[in-house]
Amino acid sequence: MSEETTFEQALKNLEEAVARLEKGQMPLDQALDCFETGVQSAKLCRQRLQAVERRIEILTKGSYGELLKEAFSGSDDQD
Repeated sequence: MSEETTFEQALKNLEEAVARLEKGQMPLDQALDCFETGVQSAKLCRQRLQAVERRIEILTKGSYGELLKEAFSGSDDQD
């Protein structure tokens, strides 16, 4: 997996690895390779999401139009 891999590609790879592992019909060596691919994909997804969160923090605007750095909560608490 390279640094050029997009979030969407990494997420697709992760989903495919999980689906293959859930079937449980592959030799141990293949299962381990699949698991490693899944772990790498999950790590890349996490890195991409963290980079987006940092950008959101930087680009948040204050009430007077000034740019303010605010923490990204990542949850939607509106009910």
